[in-house]
Amino acid sequence: MGRKLDVLRKEKRGPGRKARKQKGAEVELAKFLPPATDNSGNKLSSHARKRAAKRRMGSGKTQARKSLLQLKKPKDVGGMDGTSAAAEQPSPQKGGKRRRPGEGASRHPPLGCSDSRSLSLTPAKRSQPAGDNEEHLESSESEGDGDVDAWESMEDDGTNEEMMDDYGASSSEEEELLPIEQAARKQKSGREGLSEDDSEEEEERVSSQSKGQEEEEDADLQLNMEIDEQFVLPSGEEIERETAEPPDLHLVHQRIKDNVEVLQDFRVKREAGRARQEYLALLRQDLAAYYSYSDFLLKKLMELFPLSELVNFLESNEVPRPMTLRTNTLKTRRRDLAQALINRGVNLDPLGKWSKTGLVVYDSSVPIGATPEYLAGHYMLQGASSLLPVMALAPQENERILDMCCAPGGKTSYIAQLMKNTGVILANDSSAERLRSVVGNLHRLGVTNAVLSHCDGRQFPKVLGGFDRVLLDAPCSGTGVISKDPAVKTNKDEKDVLRCAHLQKELILSAIDSVNAASETGGYIVYCTCSIMVEENEWVVDYALKKRNVRLVPTGLDFGKEGFTRFKDRRFHPSLKSTRRFYPHTHNMDGFFIAKLKKFSNAIPKMQKDEESTVEAASLVSTPEVVAEPQLKRKKLERLKVTTGQKKQQQPPSKGGSVQRHKRPSPRRLGARPPARKQHRVHRTGQ
Repeated sequence: MGRKLDVLRKEKRGPGRKARKQKGAEVELAKFLPPATDNSGNKLSSHARKRAAKRRMGSGKTQARKSLLQLKKPKDVGGMDGTSAAAEQPSPQKGGKRRRPGEGASRHPPLGCSDSRSLSLTPAKRSQPAGDNEEHLESSESEGDGDVDAWESMEDDGTNEEMMDDYGASSSEEEELLPIEQAARKQKSGREGLSEDDSEEEEERVSSQSKGQEEEEDADLQLNMEIDEQFVLPSGEEIERETAEPPDLHLVHQRIKDNVEVLQDFRVKREAGRARQEYLALLRQDLAAYYSYSDFLLKKLMELFPLSELVNFLESNEVPRPMTLRTNTLKTRRRDLAQALINRGVNLDPLGKWSKTGLVVYDSSVPIGATPEYLAGHYMLQGASSLLPVMALAPQENERILDMCCAPGGKTSYIAQLMKNTGVILANDSSAERLRSVVGNLHRLGVTNAVLSHCDGRQFPKVLGGFDRVLLDAPCSGTGVISKDPAVKTNKDEKDVLRCAHLQKELILSAIDSVNAASETGGYIVYCTCSIMVEENEWVVDYALKKRNVRLVPTGLDFGKEGFTRFKDRRFHPSLKSTRRFYPHTHNMDGFFIAKLKKFSNAIPKMQKDEESTVEAASLVSTPEVVAEPQLKRKKLERLKVTTGQKKQQQPPSKGGSVQRHKRPSPRRLGARPPARKQHRVHRTGQ
């Protein structure tokens, strides 16, 4: 079946496509070949001419190269039976290894060649001495065309190690080296010939030179850095020119960095004759221009953070927080939910060791708020910082819990999840529109123990009380969620902050009054805001400690920064260290404040006269003008009543006059002025 393979028959191989000679090859080869003589009996073949050109190129090397090669090759003293010459020749086998003395006779010669011709057929290397090159040249000339057939047979067998191009140049490793590599090889070979002591001395000398160069470079670099680090405040003309033109953000950003470095080491790096306030004013102006903040908010932030931390906080507000979701354990487990979302192309990881239900989503190929799992209520999109207040509250099963500001329902559903749908949760909010989202989320998540109410939180103790725990997520200025609402940068002023602080004080007192201090398992209040202002956090909690019988307890959270016990000229209660602050640049979550209070008595303490006067003065300072206006109106009305009563007592009662006065219409209704009425009276008396 089919053709049979004849193993003895060997087809002759011709030159490949890449081995074809180009035009003008003979002209280029003539530059390397010796001039042809007419006396030569036999003409050299193409391969012989190539070998001759190679030998001629090898013989033109410098004497230094020969000496280095001689150091490498140990000289043979007294060859064995004339085999020393054959031992010095490289073997035609792969690897280019040289044969040891006396080994050539024992080895088998190449196929198709005799022992006498095996020496002449070995390809010569460029590293051969000149004497050997001449011997090979003579042998090649004497052999003639017969040598060509043997060379072709060797090429067919694949025993030729070196490849040569059409111009006679070899493609050996040494030819392909760059000049710098050849110099490095020469230096290495020279080091091998030196003794150990000489090599050590040379290494020490080289290392000392390199160290000296590095020291000089470091000194120059340090000098350049000192010159570049000199920060000079811009003059008034430059500032006016910048304000007139659009700001160069790159220049402003670099100036912010330099200014912060100077302020961190002000005594050393400051400019002579410049005060610290000038640097701070320039920094506040640059930060406002670069990050688009109002001057009021930047001033508050500069009081709150150190300068290096301030820049990190502002930078973190420019980047959105990672998307997080909370697993609804009423319907599924976190492991099953993660696997289902991964199968849908969502890249996620557990939120952290502190949360057993949170997942952080890096990217998703599907809308994370419209998956079948989301619609089935298996998870809730919720920020990482929103999980912390519920964890601090630690609700227990079969308790009565009040969520005073519940919208949009994330914390309420988390409380129901921890209570396993037992007990009662009263979810209250003052906005009827926001309660719609609470209803939808509670139905979707399968919460069955919640009751919704629409009531003002400040009046809630009059409606219902006696709860075991209360969660108050008070409305605030939103300075901790600037990444979600960038409008906070410019639309908040001091009046807004003080208005929020006044409302928060009323709400926290209402929350404390709604808790039953005699509860067996509870009696706790958790106060939290998404603001970082001291006026809305520590100040409010310190006010509650003075007004009600409560004390601060640990929140149970392992991370977060401690609250302030002193801020500027204010001094707060030392127990405020147990409160926790969270920042976007340190915890990679929204700015948040959490405080946990324990109520130990239902009685409301009576304040002394001195305390009442101080609290009233503080409330007048803290409340804005809008809140103080009704009080002023009441005082004016009381004064008017007193003055009218005194006038009535002074005037004697007269029957006729009284009747006429009652019948006469008021001058305001007729449009008459009071001076005209007085003149009319004078005219009547004159008649």
